[in-house]
Amino acid sequence: MSASSRFFVARLASLNVFDPLGDQVGRVRDVVVTFSSGRRPRVIGLVVEVPGARRVFVPMTRVTSVEGGQVITTGLVNMRRFEQRANETLVLAELVERTVSVRTDDGPVEATVEDIGVEQASNRDWMVTRVFVRAGRRSTRGLLTRRRGETFTVPFEDVTGLHTSDADQSAAKFLEQFEDSKPADLAEVVTDLTPKRRAEVVAALDDERLADVLQELDEEEQSEIIGTLKQSRAADVLEAMDPDDAADLLSALAPERAEGLLQLMRPDDAAPLRRLLTYEENTAGGLMTTEPVVLGPDDSVAEALAVVRREEIAAGLAATAYVCRPPHETPTGKYLGMLHIQRLLREPPHASVGSFLDTGVDPLRADAPLGQVTRTLATYNLISVPVVDDQQRLIGVITVDDVLDHILPEDWRDERHEVTDG
Repeated sequence: MSASSRFFVARLASLNVFDPLGDQVGRVRDVVVTFSSGRRPRVIGLVVEVPGARRVFVPMTRVTSVEGGQVITTGLVNMRRFEQRANETLVLAELVERTVSVRTDDGPVEATVEDIGVEQASNRDWMVTRVFVRAGRRSTRGLLTRRRGETFTVPFEDVTGLHTSDADQSAAKFLEQFEDSKPADLAEVVTDLTPKRRAEVVAALDDERLADVLQELDEEEQSEIIGTLKQSRAADVLEAMDPDDAADLLSALAPERAEGLLQLMRPDDAAPLRRLLTYEENTAGGLMTTEPVVLGPDDSVAEALAVVRREEIAAGLAATAYVCRPPHETPTGKYLGMLHIQRLLREPPHASVGSFLDTGVDPLRADAPLGQVTRTLATYNLISVPVVDDQQRLIGVITVDDVLDHILPEDWRDERHEVTDG
């Protein structure tokens, strides 16, 4: 059998996909199989990530070659977003790292799936034929014939539990392929998973990464995921979220559930969320975040640039700093003006930032309506705008991405990867 008619799925992941003319179509992200009683699982296609981070389906009937570190397809690829059907299983997302039982000459051995081997049959169908596993422990008493951690390949027929819904499965290896993906792209993948697999992936994400992913989901999906977490972890994830996003999520929960989570949070993290929850949704107070970059007027240009260079500060917030009297946490002392970081790049490092303030934009009040917020951002070509209280203390800032979340249609996340007719 030629190299082009057999492959292991994990080695196929991330390979480039090309059309017959040699133009790159995208990159393989997963393999789709279907199970049926009494026969080997059939491979029906590939999930391919195309430019724009859209995940599309490429039928195996369109695959002409899988060799040389690349996949060659024939014909046009349907660019409609891939949606998993009820009878379909994703190999990397749902089978790899599953705990199974492997039949050996000396009895069954518990093992973890490391990879899935695929071959093309004489009728040109692609089938799962082999399973590469890592030995765990013997399922029955007796001498262990495979050392713990030893890897070996067995025929598919010798494996039990590969397609059972209650099998244990880690998500660490699955998440490795999305290590460098943007949170929005990982969020799309998470929403496409089955509820059980989604829970396993959520459990494998650290709090910071899960917080980033949640911020890219709509409120219904956020509520579903946060509802699957233990109270203590849900509180930790809320602490890791941007305050405005965390407040939006809390407002979508039952009041008693939200209050319970707030009580589990650190007081310094819960206090700004309680303030944000007092504002109407489509007002400046309801849109703002309480963690802008705040500097004092005597801080140097070098100090300002060092602050905005910190990795944890989002790009929308790092473009502008706000200069205030102490204290420098919201609510601050008296607001003095805004500071455009792009200008500071042209100023001497030792100069005080108070010399370069933009005082030409009036700050908004917390009760300013959404329309006033959007007009202010558009009129002055701003990325963010300050919000102050009656005492001219800075209480937060609104970034343009927060405004877009409120003026786009509610289902914009569902439609962002759909193909529109041009």
